[in-house]
Order: sequence, then C-alpha cells, then structure tokens
Amino acid sequence: MPGALSRPAVVTRVSDLIGATPLLELAATETGSRLLLKLEMFNPTGTAKIRMARQMVLDAERRGELRPGGRIIESTSGNTGLGLAVVAAERGYAFTAIVDNHACADKLRAMKAMGTELVSVADDGAEELATAAREELAEEMARGQENTVFTEQHNNPSNGVGYFPVAHELAEALDGRVDIVIGAVGTGGMLCGTARELRTLISGFTTIGVEPKGSIAFGGPAHDYYQSGTGTPEGAEIGALVDFDLIDEGVKVGDVEAFATCRAVARTGLLIGGSAGGVVHEALTRLPTLPPGTTMVALINDGGEKYLDTVYNDDWMRARGLLSPEAERETDELLTKLRRNR
Repeated sequence: MPGALSRPAVVTRVSDLIGATPLLELAATETGSRLLLKLEMFNPTGTAKIRMARQMVLDAERRGELRPGGRIIESTSGNTGLGLAVVAAERGYAFTAIVDNHACADKLRAMKAMGTELVSVADDGAEELATAAREELAEEMARGQENTVFTEQHNNPSNGVGYFPVAHELAEALDGRVDIVIGAVGTGGMLCGTARELRTLISGFTTIGVEPKGSIAFGGPAHDYYQSGTGTPEGAEIGALVDFDLIDEGVKVGDVEAFATCRAVARTGLLIGGSAGGVVHEALTRLPTLPPGTTMVALINDGGEKYLDTVYNDDWMRARGLLSPEAERETDELLTKLRRNR
C-alpha cells in the first residue's frame, strides 16, 4: 500500500515523497482524551491533495485515457492544481488549470512556476468562488480533444482512492485506536476516502465532516465564504464523493472562527490553512466533552504558508470584517488550558 509509515532513504521522483505524514498531539484533557493532527502539509506541495492528484493520473493512464504527450485539465482552487502540476511535470504531460481569484496567489504562482497553463474564469478583482463556471470551461476545453483528460476531481472515484493510504497510516500509527475522525468536506475525497478504507481496518469510530458556513453540503443558507478549497458554494453540485452514509455528523464553522483558530494555533508554532482552522475549531470545542480516553484525529489538509497574505494578514482580514481579537483570545485560552494536559 503506497504511503507507508516510512520512506526510502533515496527517491527518484518528488511524488515518491507522498505519504508517511506525521501525527501531532495538539491538545489533551485531564481524562486522557487527546486531539491528534494528521499533518498533510508534510507532503510535497504542502497539501494532502497531491495524494489524489497522483491517483487520478495513474488511473487515467491505466484506462488508456492518458498517453505520453497528453494534456491534463482540471478546475481547481489551488491545492489539487499544485499536485497535478507536480505529477504532470514528472510524467511529461501538459497541464491546464482552470482557476478563479478565490485561490491564494501563491498557489497560482507555484503552479505557473512548474509549467502549468493558468486559465481564469474570473474578472480582475473578483474574489467570489466560481466553481460551476470553472468546471463548465474545463469540460468544454477537454471535449473532443485527443489524448486530453479532464480529471474532474469532484466526481472522480480515484479522488477517494487516493486517500486510502491515510487510513492505513492512521491504523498502523495508532495501533487501531481511533475513535473520531474529523475533517473538511470539499470534494469529499479526503474525509470519505479515509473513512471508507478505515472501516475495513477498524470499527466503531465516528466521522465528522466540517464545511464553511455558506456552503450547502449540509444544508443552507448559502452565502459567500473565504475558506478556500473546501465546501460547496451555491450553484455548484455536491460532489459524488461526498458520501453521507460515511459521515456520521456534518457541522458548519464560520470564517471568523476558522481563521481565529488558525491564528491562535500559529502561536503554538504551527501554521495551518484556513479550512483546517475550521476543523481544529470544531475539534477543540468538542474535546473537553468527550468520554475519557478518546482519540480524535483531525485531518489537516494543508499548512498556513500559502495564506500569509490572507488569513495571517491583519489588513486583509480587517478589510473583510474577519479579524476578531475576541475569538482569537477565546481559542488561545482554550488551547493553553488543554495543552497543559499533554
């Protein structure tokens, strides 16, 4: 199974470094419950999504849909595009990323540096998600083109399969003791793929999905949100990989709380991405109420280095009404209390 707990001493491809990501105990209670973070920023490109990017390409090759000299097309808000950029560069494919301005600028710059063609569907200055428009254009550009694949991450079964190794890494590292898995729900691939495979390895755990307030996977109302790479905005279809039979509970976390948590966690020495802030906010809120000895694992999709101009920028936060010293202070206090018990 790819993604074992250790890597070879020497590898020949960047993608060989995928997996074997660490677990960090962020907080614990006096009764022995603990919150562990699965730090996917230790993958190449600093994100979990390179796992499924590689899987989508490998499976397209196996089906004969992608051959030497071919082109990959994908609609992306950044992290999937980064993963596909690496895999395309390694395997000799052209890659076209259909993007909007909701993606962090650093992600777009990194894709371009790796040879990606960027095609934007957004007007200059527009910050709204344009998921539906991106996917329509990606499908149109791929239609009828020889040796061209629209990987279509939201509806590609390979997306979920790409995260099966996460389940094996968790089961092995924790000797099968996982009580709660909590993660963001965007395409559904990471949380549902991990949960599906983990059910074949251990039983009795609970899966909690987190989406931004304004996203519609767990119901309305719909409105704009700033957490990138997660959720289902109004006008977009809920991805086929969001399997509600695998999600025991779905919750929503607002941008203010998610970003305040990112900034509070940063003061422990760890930078996490915006959607991960929502996951950690919900996990920290629940931790003190859990039965003694509970092990909760939060899937941390990416690190915070790509968000220094946004989530960690006071001016950007203030201009959008997202800066909340009070919310940060509350999270700081909770974290300080829970970190004493580690």
